[in-house]
Amino acid sequence: MILPEDRWWAAEPKWRAAEEYGFDHAWTYDHLGWRSLVDGPWFSAVPTLTAAAMVTSRIRLGTFVASPVARHPVPFARELITLDDVSDGRFVLGVGAGVDSSNYDAQVLEAPDLTPRQRADRFTEFVESLDGLLMTDRFDFAGEYYRAKGARNLPGTVQRPRLPFVVAANGPRTMTLAARFGAGWVTTGRGGTTLDEWWQGIAELSRVFDERLDAAGRERASIQRYLSLDAAPVFSLSSLDAFRDAVDRASALGFTDVIAHWPRSGGPYEGRESVLEKVVEDVLPTLHEA
Repeated sequence: MILPEDRWWAAEPKWRAAEEYGFDHAWTYDHLGWRSLVDGPWFSAVPTLTAAAMVTSRIRLGTFVASPVARHPVPFARELITLDDVSDGRFVLGVGAGVDSSNYDAQVLEAPDLTPRQRADRFTEFVESLDGLLMTDRFDFAGEYYRAKGARNLPGTVQRPRLPFVVAANGPRTMTLAARFGAGWVTTGRGGTTLDEWWQGIAELSRVFDERLDAAGRERASIQRYLSLDAAPVFSLSSLDAFRDAVDRASALGFTDVIAHWPRSGGPYEGRESVLEKVVEDVLPTLHEA
């Protein structure tokens, strides 16, 4: 995870290094601003990922995560088709419901204060309409939150039948959506003040997601499972042992992929790039072999 906070001359080496180090995917936040960093520099996700696609050739690139708070599915679908084309089919759409009105994105747009049920309804429409827009030319959609009439999508995505969705879900309804539309599921957990509490929540979410896959008639092994390690109380790259322990726990719970933040000079995600380099040297080769 590379936050979109650096001017490109400083950001470009990180994206190049993520590929050269051997990581399988690299992501950036899709927000108008984010929490404690809202008063600092911040760049847009889609242009950042487009630039990253131009300086890499193998690594998959994704949003973490796009939400209906600041996106309308029709113009966004055009951006996704373009990004998928520029990256030659390496783009992954990470998509989530968005948080409540206390979030900066919602505040700056003066978005309506929705209940959890309404946010889930809007998210469902968002994912359903994006699926249709990317799959069908002259697409019509009429929902409570979004409408489209005869939306064109030519030439379509490089990836067929469309680019993959990785659906962020921590609740039963959004997990059902992930089981229906996702090539992948990503979770940040249920919180917790200790690592053990956080991991207990992850284990429970993983169990519930298995049930949602079963109900949708999908094989449990047919979907990638992503875990955002730095939602835990301990930064995953605080040490080599911390990262290795987190990867081992995630693997034991059936996760196929983990996501960690590039270490920053200050909080949040404060750390040393020397730890990242040790992970690349000591941990990544064993994961690829496995």
